[in-house]
Formats: sequence, C-alpha cells, structure tokens
Amino acid sequence: MNFQFSYGPRLISGAGAAARLGELLPAGRCLFVTDAQVRALGLADAALAGLAGAGIDTVIFDAVEADPSQATLLAAVEAGRGCASLVGFGGGSPMDVAKLAAYLLGSGDDLEQIWGLNKAIGEGLPLTLVPTTAGTGSEATAVAVITTGGTTKNAVNSPALTADWAILDAELTLGLPRHVTAATGIDAMVHAIEAYTSAHRKNPMSDVLAREALRLIAENLIRVCEAPDDREARGRMLLAAHLAGVAFANAPVAGVHALAYPLGGHFHVPHGLSNALMLPHVLGHNMHAAMPLYAELGCVIDPSLERVGTQAQAQAFVEQLVDLSVKSGLPQRLSDVGVSSEHLDLLASDAMKQERLLVNNPCPITEADARRLYEAAL
Repeated sequence: MNFQFSYGPRLISGAGAAARLGELLPAGRCLFVTDAQVRALGLADAALAGLAGAGIDTVIFDAVEADPSQATLLAAVEAGRGCASLVGFGGGSPMDVAKLAAYLLGSGDDLEQIWGLNKAIGEGLPLTLVPTTAGTGSEATAVAVITTGGTTKNAVNSPALTADWAILDAELTLGLPRHVTAATGIDAMVHAIEAYTSAHRKNPMSDVLAREALRLIAENLIRVCEAPDDREARGRMLLAAHLAGVAFANAPVAGVHALAYPLGGHFHVPHGLSNALMLPHVLGHNMHAAMPLYAELGCVIDPSLERVGTQAQAQAFVEQLVDLSVKSGLPQRLSDVGVSSEHLDLLASDAMKQERLLVNNPCPITEADARRLYEAAL
C-alpha cells in the first residue's frame, strides 16, 4: 500500500483558545489579516488583546473581501513589510490571503511564478490561522485561492503554505447567522465527500478523516442551525471542518467544487451555498462510478443502511444530503440565486477551466455534462 500523507499544522482546540495567540508567535511585529465584518463583530478582540499582552506589535489588515482579489493580496503583502509573523483570522478568504502573504513575504518569490501545484518551494514567515466559520478547512490546507481578473480563480498549492499553528475556538462561531452556519457546514461536508471519492491521492488516512468529518457534520449541522449557542455542537462542527480540510489537502476535491466556482465568480454566490446547490446533481452524475463509495458514506450517516444493498445505500446517501440541505434552510435551486437558462453556456464553459479539480472527479465531466448539470439545478 503506497501513499503519502501530510497532517498539516499543529493544532490547539478549545473555547477561548484564540486568546493564546501571543504564546505562539515569535518576537517582532505581526500582520493580522482579517475582514471588516469580523472586526466589527468584535470576534478578534480577545486575540488582539492576547497579542498586546505578549508584547507583540500588531499591524491589522482588515480589507479582505469575499473571493479575495489579487490586488487585495498584494496590498496585504505591502502592509506586512517588516513583519516577523502573520495571523489569518476569519473565514476562508482572510486565511487564504494570509497564507499567500506569509509565503510571499518570507520567500520573496514572484506571485506569477508560483500559481499551480508545488511551484512555491521557498520558506514563508511563521503563520497561525484561526477560523471563525466551521466550513472551509483553509486552516488545515496548503492551498490558497485568489480571484484574478474579473471572475477567474487561480490557486497556489504547495506544502510551503501550510500554517505552523491552527487554533479552533468554538466561541468565535457562536454569533454566525443561520445561513452562514448552514453554508459553511455543507462546504465542509462536500470536502469530506470529495476527498473520500477523489480519483487522485485517496488513501486510508484521508478516508478515516473524511468519514469522521461526515459523521460529525451529519450529527451536528441541523443542531447548530437551530441552537446556535450550543458550544459543544459548534466545537464538533469546527473539528469536522478541520478534519475534512486535512482530508482534502491530501485527497483533493473534484467536480462539485469545479461547478461551484463559476457561481461564485459570476453571481457572487457564497462558496458553501454554491457547493450545496450543485452537490446532488454532480453526485447523480458520478453515481455509476462512485456507487460503492457513496454506499459506504451512506452507512456512516445511517448505520441501519447496512441491511440493504449497495445501490439502495448510495441512493439513500444522496437523499440524506438533500434532506440536510433542505432542513438547514439554504436555497435549493440556482434560480433562487439569480441564475437563469441564458447563463448555462457561460457557466459550463467556465467550469471547464477548473482542470485541476475536474481531474479528481470519479468520472469525466465534459462541457455538455456541466451544462446539463447546471440546467438540472435550475
């Protein structure tokens, strides 16, 4: 059995753990990358106080937007000149910007030379990541996705982007609105599913993490939507998102993400919601190739399915996912987010640009397939 696996950053988990940031960073100035909403909600206050208490001078960069642009990334790099470390604090966007900024500041590399897989081989500045949503798993991965041009997303994927530390603090997720909780939770769920069925680098370690992540999400997603102050459930969702992040960092995601990205680029649909909208349709397309794996995941969610056959297990799995999405309160159709039939060709064409993801799908997705799947999701 031959495979390679990376565990990712060292991890601290616990309520209030973000206040310990100052213990983890080297002496010198720190660039604190976040967004304006996180600042306005006061989520960063305890972490910033901890840094100040440790005598660390902090430069705050809070201009990160959803689907961050290359201009935003380069502005963060300029803000970080002279810093000895970085913190990424927030959802996937601030963490992705922090990962790339830490690498560019430490290595001195040219951004245009490192897009793609394993082209960033230098050494970045010390980096700690603190998620405020239970979804992206960005704190666990060595990937950073940036919007280049109007709607196109490019990624840097290299072990050099892996954070030194990740902090999981459920207190930071308590105030999330229901729709954010739901969308980010389903994003993590898709990470687990696509890692488990990835055509490349799927391995026994990523499988174990993906299955546990899916189990935790299935048990806790609706609970955190309906009881948002349930700290125990919030903590389990954060852990699930992290486990799924480690899983897909090793066994990369595929067709659902490939078809989700154009929805974000053209219609500014939040990434987790884009995944939720496309998930059942892509799984249906994959069914003939991935049925045994979907059947196994169906039994993770509902062990009673072990009494029925593989096809029934796999079909029940897709139905379970749709039921979770409906109960979470998320929109279920592309038409709910502004997409109409006139956009199908554009979306399908753009999805084909996601070659790095499409190659991981259990079966091929052609442009005609993509158009059909978008049409089914209308």
